[in-house]
Amino acid sequence: MGRSIRRDERAIEGLPIRLVIALVVGIASLSVMMSTISGMGGLGVSEVDVRPTPDVTAPGPTDLEVAVVDPEGAPVANATVIATSGSARLSEVVTAETGYNGTTTLHLRPRLGPNQAQGTVELDVKPPSDSYADRRGNTDILVVS
Repeated sequence: MGRSIRRDERAIEGLPIRLVIALVVGIASLSVMMSTISGMGGLGVSEVDVRPTPDVTAPGPTDLEVAVVDPEGAPVANATVIATSGSARLSEVVTAETGYNGTTTLHLRPRLGPNQAQGTVELDVKPPSDSYADRRGNTDILVVS
């Protein structure tokens, strides 16, 4: 058996070449997979929420402080908060961007219609990156006369 292996050129030259090729291809594939996995910040997306203060106001000029937070309650910087008319009216859409502490101030002037005792101003968030989302409804501002 020893002589037959010595005479078989494939056993000496072919096998190591195939092993080297398989090893190089395997390492290259593993390298690509590891760089792809390490480049992902996470597979999930964090839902942002707003915390307005105050959440109940009267018609007329008011300053509203809004905090944008992630699910753990940590502040989210550089998010754009958008206030729009709900059942209470605003003369225009109001936007502001959160600072490093995740808060911003909106200068609103909500008004109610005739014979309307209360209404809402709706808040939406445009998150700062793809790792955040604002899919669920946010807390609305209640306007009470």
